[in-house]
Amino acid sequence: MAIFTGAATAIITPMKEDDTVDFDQLEKLINFQIENGTDAIVICGTTGEASTLTHEEHIECIRACISYVKKRVPVIAGTGSNCTKTASYLSQEAQKAGADAVLLVTPYYNKATQAGLIQHFTQTAKTIDIPAILYNVPSRTGCNILPETAVKLAKEVDNIVAIKEASGDISQVAKLASLSEGCIDIYSGNDDQIVPILSLGGLGVISVVSNIIPKETHDIVANYLEGNIKESLTLQLRYLALMKALFLEVNPIPVKKALQDMKYCTGVLRSPLTEMSEANAAILEREMKKVGIL
Repeated sequence: MAIFTGAATAIITPMKEDDTVDFDQLEKLINFQIENGTDAIVICGTTGEASTLTHEEHIECIRACISYVKKRVPVIAGTGSNCTKTASYLSQEAQKAGADAVLLVTPYYNKATQAGLIQHFTQTAKTIDIPAILYNVPSRTGCNILPETAVKLAKEVDNIVAIKEASGDISQVAKLASLSEGCIDIYSGNDDQIVPILSLGGLGVISVVSNIIPKETHDIVANYLEGNIKESLTLQLRYLALMKALFLEVNPIPVKKALQDMKYCTGVLRSPLTEMSEANAAILEREMKKVGIL
């Protein structure tokens, strides 16, 4: 059974002005998401600035999210690292906290060969009993999970069951879908490719834009899977410019700015991320107004 079908929100980690995690605001954001139809919450992913959280903060955020969600939707904990021991430790802590699954990004900076990826993901997944989702985002990590590698992992490691595909390479996703023959669930990791990946057998998206339009992002997937292809495509295209605007600067700078404008967070980012430029913020505001968010 799939961990989720539909749209999972890769939720931000709201910060207070003193740079500490704002748990009250996190709870409000989670309630906003669930009340508006999001199908799962991903905590401590890239959008959640996991790379600048201490291990203690990381685990505290996972525990808090699970507490706030109250089993209304699945909670997927980002626990990946460029260190296998760290990824294993965080994954075990996520399981202890009650996470429904973990999201494991490819090792960044030190990278790895395909053999190294197989070793890393296998060792990490075997330290837990809950499902693991591979996360392929080579633009950020410099490391690509080839389709053959993903299929091998899914077939040989029982709890590696899905992949978040953010390579941006539709041909690669098509090859993965062909080789896998259904042995691994595929989720889009790019908001502008939800419909294309659904057309290749994908089950949904792990989304940035759903931080600000959870219902509409859910509806893109739900309409497609219900056979309302035209309506799904219409929604995908309607929000395409907004999706692009959320990546005018490195994620999560723009989405935090958007949520600040919506009064859901302060917009504070952990260094080395910086405040959005005025020019790009104006473009983002314009696109939000076009679709009626502001």
